[in-house]
Amino acid sequence: MLTGHLDERALRLCLGADALSLGHGGASIVAKAAGVSRTTVHAGMTALRGEGAGELTATASNRARVRRPGGGRKPLKDKDSQLVSDLDKLLDPVTRGDPMAPLRWTAKSTTKLAEELQVKGHEVSQATVWRLLDGLGYSMQSNRKTREGTDHPDRNAQFEFIGSTVKDFLERGQPVISVDTKKKELIGPYKNGGREWEKKEKPVEVNMHDFPDPELGKAIPYGVYDIGRNEGWVSVGVTHDTSEFAVATIRRWWLKMGRLVYPAARELLITADGGGSNGARVRLWKQELQRLADDLGMPIHIRHFPPGTSKWNKIEHRMFCHITENWRAQPLTSVMTVVNLIGNTCTKTGLSIQSELDANHYETGQKVADDVMNALAITCCGFHGEWNYQIDPKSPEP
Repeated sequence: MLTGHLDERALRLCLGADALSLGHGGASIVAKAAGVSRTTVHAGMTALRGEGAGELTATASNRARVRRPGGGRKPLKDKDSQLVSDLDKLLDPVTRGDPMAPLRWTAKSTTKLAEELQVKGHEVSQATVWRLLDGLGYSMQSNRKTREGTDHPDRNAQFEFIGSTVKDFLERGQPVISVDTKKKELIGPYKNGGREWEKKEKPVEVNMHDFPDPELGKAIPYGVYDIGRNEGWVSVGVTHDTSEFAVATIRRWWLKMGRLVYPAARELLITADGGGSNGARVRLWKQELQRLADDLGMPIHIRHFPPGTSKWNKIEHRMFCHITENWRAQPLTSVMTVVNLIGNTCTKTGLSIQSELDANHYETGQKVADDVMNALAITCCGFHGEWNYQIDPKSPEP
């Protein structure tokens, strides 16, 4: 609004004052809003800070001086018609990943872009390249996790099938759990993501490199989330993430929590990812579930999420995310530290978690023979039986 009523110096000071009042990033915001360069805004900021003494002591005649319309240097892109075209080629998505291209995506800083343009004969600076990129609609961005892989044609139908099954079980008061393995964590004085309040200049010191300690090893948290009660159980293993470990965790949840709150349970529903230790094609997973069904004396229903949709599993955004937040910036110096931090995780919405160390040794590479698989009491559903099936107990009594 003031642009047409102020001379050049007054306008610079107004722009600088606005930028300073906004704080960090203010120069970019003001420059974009006023349609001027960041250099102009920074000139006003410098003058207001007292770094340009001559700016504030200018005479009245100098303050009133205004260049005629169209005065000043012409934009470089107007004098060099090929500049913008050559810059856009350096950033073109087709050539960006080409190893034979003059500039690859791994070296796209404005300084190096300016150097490459200078090689092509353009007289251009890093600041000019920055302004040109802004005008072309470019900005510095990080990767964003949005691609889930190739969509299965029945993906939405499977979601609806899982949803209807979960709703039916909850309405009948039967237990519904979501299971998965959390990311393996290195044990020792290693950097953990996030920030926490500490005394100034006294950050927690951790190792420079994240090389696993052969003695301390890793912690393997496998979780069970009770969808109906907003409660969780996590077993922290120390050997391998196997199907035997996964089902052992479900068994511990039932003995320590499940049977206490579901005394009238007649069946159990498990929602799980399609891969990993609880994968839809893992034979050992189904064999261990058969043993669990026999011990509990009730059928177990399994619903797997379609490939590439693991983030929709309830345990991911109802329990695991809060565990990660609870131990942010905390070096996991021992397995018991992991167990205690998980067990002390809670939320305002009522989430509570119990955690326990599972020091048992779980072997990898276990094979399940064809005759054993054929003997399992598995009944596949009519809709995608490879994802949806039921395992009945072989013995009539638990």
